[in-house]
Amino acid sequence: MNLRLPAEVNYVLDTLSARGYEAFIVGGCVRDAVLARTPNDWDITTSARPEEVKALFRRTVDTGIAHGTVTVLVHDSQYEVTTYRIDGVYKDGRHPSSVEFTPNLKDDLMRRDFTVNAMAYNKASGLVDLYGGMEDLQKRRIRCVGDPDARFEEDALRVLRAVRFSAQLGFSIENETLGALKRHAENLKKISAERICSELVKLLVSPHPEAFRLLYETGVTKVIMPEFDPLMETPQNTPFHRYNVGEHTLAALMAVEADRILRLTMLFHDFGKPAVRFTDSFGRDHFNGHAKVSAEQAAVIMKRLKLDNDTIGKVTRLVTWHDLRPAPQPREVRRAVHTVGEDLFIDYLKVQWADTCGKSRYKQEEAFERIREVAEIYEEILKKKECLSLKELAINGRDLTAMGISGPEVGDILNAALLKVIDDPVRNSREELLAFAEKQHQKGFLNKKVSFS
Repeated sequence: MNLRLPAEVNYVLDTLSARGYEAFIVGGCVRDAVLARTPNDWDITTSARPEEVKALFRRTVDTGIAHGTVTVLVHDSQYEVTTYRIDGVYKDGRHPSSVEFTPNLKDDLMRRDFTVNAMAYNKASGLVDLYGGMEDLQKRRIRCVGDPDARFEEDALRVLRAVRFSAQLGFSIENETLGALKRHAENLKKISAERICSELVKLLVSPHPEAFRLLYETGVTKVIMPEFDPLMETPQNTPFHRYNVGEHTLAALMAVEADRILRLTMLFHDFGKPAVRFTDSFGRDHFNGHAKVSAEQAAVIMKRLKLDNDTIGKVTRLVTWHDLRPAPQPREVRRAVHTVGEDLFIDYLKVQWADTCGKSRYKQEEAFERIREVAEIYEEILKKKECLSLKELAINGRDLTAMGISGPEVGDILNAALLKVIDDPVRNSREELLAFAEKQHQKGFLNKKVSFS
């Protein structure tokens, strides 16, 4: 088997080989190259010790030298070069207590997580596959190298990684590996929130986000996101739905594009439903106020997972307003844009579309048509450059300051003027809005005077 490697990768391999060292690309890049996928990274393993690697290349960085890893810089690219090693005992379920360098590639491949990630390649030796990685690629399955209990005991994050690779590749998980995964799910408590979050996001933006169901079925969500489990147990007895809340969530995830913000929004958009569910005397379920509760839960969970504030803010805003349904009329659409925010309005429409995809066919086409019409009206609003925000308003804070208006009143009057213009764009006239501001200021002054007398 011949794999095409970037010139810089060949340069690193050839440089090491020319000095008598073994060197191979290894791990996920081999798997992806075999599958004709573009690898995100090209990792290299070698018999050379870290100090020997550093001596061969002009520009290097000691990124993980205690574990044998040196980053080699070639032009604008970076390549991690790691010495063959044997990991010691994993005492904390996260890190080996020691690392021993070895001259044997077999030992290095044996310590890796899954067979599809335990292959190596160079031009001279071809594909080195000691643990059945190619067979598992052909059978489209994820299987641990050696004893699966030992692999998951070493690093509990592999529990999540197994499901994530399954989602990314569209593979099943081999039975013994799946059984061990269930037995070791509890050990995810030892793993940092940042590492868990990274795997979850990769799973969510994969081609198969519905693999999240497997996290529930194996008891993983009970450990890392227990708020999800009630969704799978909450029915939706309403003609608008055909699934329980959890299955609807998975269907909505599959219906939205593989964008981090959108997939997180679809995951969290109905988390509040179990808490607010009410069944009326006719046996029909209602979920009044679920969007607000969902947003509150989403914020708590995302903070726990150490997501950044920008992501938390955008996702919670989309979850909060995902059930807002403006009529397809210009004034209603402008109001919705103001409420949701122009920066997220297109994403909000995508969320509504995906949400509708996960529902029953009852009035589904009417819902799709409303979304389409709202999107068309929004495009017309943008073409006409109608005012949707304070920055597009014909007056600003400096104008009000020049009128003798100060403090919080400036913001209050500008927001009132914006609402006036959103309802009727023709009123975005400097003269009219200055007159409006003066009137509002006088009204406020008189109200204060009355309150002080």
